[in-house]
Amino acid sequence: MHQQKRQLELVEGNLPVFVFPTELIFYADDQSTHKQVLTLYNPYEFALKFKVLCTTPNKYVVVDAAGAVKPQCCVDIVIRHRDVRSCHYGVIDKFRLQVSEQSQRKALGRKEVVATLLPSAKEQQKEEEEKGIKEPLSKSLFFEQSFQPGNCGLF
Repeated sequence: MHQQKRQLELVEGNLPVFVFPTELIFYADDQSTHKQVLTLYNPYEFALKFKVLCTTPNKYVVVDAAGAVKPQCCVDIVIRHRDVRSCHYGVIDKFRLQVSEQSQRKALGRKEVVATLLPSAKEQQKEEEEKGIKEPLSKSLFFEQSFQPGNCGLF
């Protein structure tokens, strides 16, 4: 039964891909942010091979853009922004991580990570603080979801 379910997952091509972070923000004025790391996790009991694709490959260097991840392990993928110019500020680029089983060619799953170049970390922080002050209180309230065993929320 487990094997049959796994084969269904693999055939459908919608295997969940676990990558962190899901967003990369580069700051032009902070050179330490020009190199960032994506971590790809493999929680499965089989090896995965991966490939990193990008919408604008001329702006980035991806170290080890293809490789393998052993079962229940992870790999770090280094991404460097190499074209830090003002004309790229605010442009959203995308990286796609495709995974497949070690012995197959077909992509079993994919995950997209967005990347943005911003002019200044300080400016961004200031904008977010101002936005937070102007944001109505109702938008920033969070409520705990309560759950009671045996109650599915149905009337």
